[in-house]
Amino acid sequence: MAAANSTKAYWRLQEFEAHARPVSCLALGKSSGRLLVTGGEDCRVNLWSVNKANCIMSLTGHKTPVECVQFNTSEEQVAAGSQSGSIRVWDLEAAKILQTLMGHKASITSLGFHPFGQFLASSSMDTNIKLWDVRRKGYVFRFKGHAEAVRGLAFSPDGKWLASASDDCTVKLWDLSQGKVITEFRSHSAAVNVVQFHPNEYLLASGSSDRSVRLWDLEKFSMIGSLEGDTSAVRCVCFSPDGSCLFSGATDSLRVFGWEPDRCFDVVRVWWGRVSDLAVCNQQLIGVSHQLSSVSTFVVDLKRVKRSGGSAPHGVAPDDQPAPEKKEPGGGALRRSYERPPTTCAAQRVKQGAESERRSPDGERQSASEDEADEKLSSAEIHNAEDYKEIFQPKNAISRTPPRMAEPFPAPPEDDVVVAVSRQLKDVSPFPTKLQTPALASSTPIQRVEPTVVSGVKRPAAVPPSQPPPQNQAESKPRIVLSSRNEPIGLNVDDFLSGSSDGAALSDEEVLVQMRKGHDTMMLILSSRHRNLQTVLAVWAREGFKDALESSVSMNDLAVVVDILNKINLQPSLWSLDACTILLPQIDKLLQSKYESYIQTGSTSLKLVMKHFWGLISESLKALPSVGVDITREERHRKCQQCLRHLKSVSEMVRSRAAQVGRLGSSFLELQLLLAPLDEVL
Repeated sequence: MAAANSTKAYWRLQEFEAHARPVSCLALGKSSGRLLVTGGEDCRVNLWSVNKANCIMSLTGHKTPVECVQFNTSEEQVAAGSQSGSIRVWDLEAAKILQTLMGHKASITSLGFHPFGQFLASSSMDTNIKLWDVRRKGYVFRFKGHAEAVRGLAFSPDGKWLASASDDCTVKLWDLSQGKVITEFRSHSAAVNVVQFHPNEYLLASGSSDRSVRLWDLEKFSMIGSLEGDTSAVRCVCFSPDGSCLFSGATDSLRVFGWEPDRCFDVVRVWWGRVSDLAVCNQQLIGVSHQLSSVSTFVVDLKRVKRSGGSAPHGVAPDDQPAPEKKEPGGGALRRSYERPPTTCAAQRVKQGAESERRSPDGERQSASEDEADEKLSSAEIHNAEDYKEIFQPKNAISRTPPRMAEPFPAPPEDDVVVAVSRQLKDVSPFPTKLQTPALASSTPIQRVEPTVVSGVKRPAAVPPSQPPPQNQAESKPRIVLSSRNEPIGLNVDDFLSGSSDGAALSDEEVLVQMRKGHDTMMLILSSRHRNLQTVLAVWAREGFKDALESSVSMNDLAVVVDILNKINLQPSLWSLDACTILLPQIDKLLQSKYESYIQTGSTSLKLVMKHFWGLISESLKALPSVGVDITREERHRKCQQCLRHLKSVSEMVRSRAAQVGRLGSSFLELQLLLAPLDEVL
């Protein structure tokens, strides 16, 4: 039980509705750690202060859902990429559109600003990476080499290299001056989601869906560390400002790693769901996540987190043993440090950009009249003038934009566990769904505030936390914080709620009875699934992998198939032509499921099949009949025909769903492009 005078190691800072439609992307300002930008399916880009739920500014102009957003280094500009492939850059101080960049043919997946010059890197579903001069139309250079969509981009601190992470399980390092790839790292067994350079040394970190973080030596171009232990895909990584350790963000957890030797300093169970970005400021780590149209911000007190020494499997470091701020680097070996180039290099880059601009496609340049029309379509609506002036137009003699906030967020006191649970039981609504909210996160009083402006429609400001809410208004009804894991698509949560929460308050005993109503049913479901998995495992050990797959399919339980696919997707060597013939019909069912996690698993499996077996299938079907009897060849030809028939069925279904908007629409559009070679054989 925590002491009464201690403070929390982490807490939820804010939770608010950010857009009128689902949020598709967000990013933190890394310099201050106090600014947040979000993009949504409502085609808007909204700017927020991390600790406030009122929108500062809304940026409009995109005609399709916004898929990616990013601040520049000084947090004076914001770039946003859309599903159509267009990129818009806004000047936040002037509150106007700075540039519209056209050139990608598919949805934008990642953006990154150069640390010094006015350059922007972008990646897309079309597998291309483009380098843009923000002050000009057209791209400076195009990098081609990845086989699948690029998910993450990062510039080196000296601005000379660009790292890219892709769904093809590779990390590529590009030389910007030469315009070519320096090296390629191939150690991950699943899609790579994020890359990050060490702030001082020649090190690169990459996080992957295979639940590991790899560290790469950029002098020897070799892997020096494999940091594993996450229970889900690594979604973001972040080095500490002094480079002494690495923070890894996954679903509901934060891990602190060291290297040479590889070790985990600490594990903090932060119930933030699918975290999307991290930033470190003032001995605090800020994490942000989104679910549907809501955004949550979290704070981790790094003084309570162990960042040196041996492994710490139990979580948070004791209060009397704070991690030192200054210490030796996390690695045992000394490496080169980045040399900051002189500012004259920017002039050379501008010259190179002007020369390379002539190589840009004709369709990317716009006339002056088109620029004026674009400015009219794009606008910056300032909703909170006071906060806007404070952040972007300070009255200091020597201004900095945005101002660095030296004061850390105050940590709330640690609540007594018994008191916290009692308080939660009194406030809980009589339905089982509330049980899904993690107890650790809910032990902190959460300010769930409606923003005054979300999409140009003004709403009344929320009641301040210090005032009790009115008892006779509908707004006082309890609300649900939706889980970000295995969220059903097309399922209305309100259908499961009681018709009215009016009436006398329930006692603790009545609340517990209501909460236990669905417990027995859920236990039966989980027990049945566990028995099925044990049966599959026994068949696998006794009769082999193929028979185990057939056994799992015969159970007619997609949840079992998903569990097995999630396992074998991490080991592509387990796949075979026999496995394809058995699992492709199940993949078709998964892609038609209403559960997003099922669709993601089916999508990953289909990508592996196309990557490793499409060449064999197409060659076998195009080959001329051999002379004589070749039983092995005929059997392979028969299996390839089965796979082609299943792939044709999947392709028709994917084509029908590719027109959807949002994240799922982008996934189906990517699968449609992946299945395009089928047209040559069909």
